Amino acid sequence: MKSDIPDRVARRKFLAGLGAAAAATAVASLPSHARITPTPLSWPGDSPLEDQHELGQAHALNSPFRIAVINDEISQDFGRACEVAAREFGMQWIELRGMWNKNIVRLDSKEVVEARRILEKYGLRVTDIASPLFKVDWKSAPQSKFSEHGDFHADFSFDQQDEVLERAIELAKAFQTDRVRCFDFWRLDDQKPYRAAINEKLLEAANKAGKKGITLLLENDAGLNTATGAEAAQVLNAIKSPHLMLNWDPGNAAASGEKPFPDGYKLLPKNRIGHCHCKDAVKTGNNDYDWAPMGAGIVDWLGQFEALKRDGYHFAVSLETHWDGGGTPEKSSRRSWAGMKELLQKAGALQPSSGGTTT
Repeated sequence: MKSDIPDRVARRKFLAGLGAAAAATAVASLPSHARITPTPLSWPGDSPLEDQHELGQAHALNSPFRIAVINDEISQDFGRACEVAAREFGMQWIELRGMWNKNIVRLDSKEVVEARRILEKYGLRVTDIASPLFKVDWKSAPQSKFSEHGDFHADFSFDQQDEVLERAIELAKAFQTDRVRCFDFWRLDDQKPYRAAINEKLLEAANKAGKKGITLLLENDAGLNTATGAEAAQVLNAIKSPHLMLNWDPGNAAASGEKPFPDGYKLLPKNRIGHCHCKDAVKTGNNDYDWAPMGAGIVDWLGQFEALKRDGYHFAVSLETHWDGGGTPEKSSRRSWAGMKELLQKAGALQPSSGGTTT
C-alpha cells in the first residue's frame, strides 16, 4: 500500500509539523485551566470545566464514569457530532476516531486546530485517540480472513505502524488526552506460533508511549487476536506494563461467542481496565451476530454497569453505536444513547434527572 506521504523524510517532517503546529496552536487556544500534562495511568482534567461554553454543558451528566460517544458514530461532520454529544446528550467527553471522512491519524495541523476549536466551543474533553494502531496483518503470518484494508478510513501497512503510533501520540498531546486505542493484529486461525512476538510488539509500543506519558488501550475485537475477556486476561497477564490497559468491549466479546458479563468480566484484572466501549449485539443464527441498540441485545449491560461502579471504575464508558437500524447514524446513535442512559440510571451510575434530551 502506497502512503499518502511520499517518503520517510516527508513523513518525519509531517510528524514534526503536526507536533509543533497542532499541539502548540491547539494548546494556546485553550483556557489556562484546561492546559494539562498527561501522565501514565492518570486522567487529565479530573475536575469539571470551570466555565460552561454556550449551552453545551447546561445539563451535564452526573456519573462516576466519563460518559462519552465516539464522534463519527454520530456524524462525519465533527461540529454536528459535538453539538449532539454536548447539547443533546449532555456529555462532557467525546472519543475521537475520524472526522470529515478522514481517519484521526490522517488529520493535518489545520484540521487539528479546527477540531480543537470545536471541542472548546462545546465544552468537550477527549477520552482517547481511537487510533487504528496494529489493526493490520501480522507480517510473518498468513493473511487473516478478517483482514479489512481501509477500515474506518485507515489503510496502513505493517511497516507503517511505528509511524501510526508516533502520529497517534502527537495527536493525544494535541487533544489533551493521555490515552491511545490499539489492537493486536487481524485474527489468525492459529496465533500460538506468533503470540509471543505479538506480545513483544505490544510491550515495545506501550513502553514507547509510556515514556511520553501515554497509555495504550488494547481493544478486544472479534476480528483481532484478542476477541474476548478470557483472551484479554491472558494478554494482560503476559504483558505487565503499566502503560498497557484494556479497552473492554462487551459487545465485541458477545459477538465472539462469549458471555461478556459476568463470565468474561470476572476474568479481567479490574485495575487494568482503562476504557469501555458500549454497544449491544443479537444472535442471528448459525453462530452469527449483528448489532443492536443498547439494551436491546444479549449483553447484560445493567449488570456490567453495576459491576464497574462497584469495582471503582471511573474512566470512560463510550457509546459505539454500530447498529444502523435507526435510518441514519445520528438517529441510530440517538436511540442507542436512550437505551444506554436508561441502563446507567438503573445501575445507579447516572442521576435520573441529568443529561440532555433523547428524543
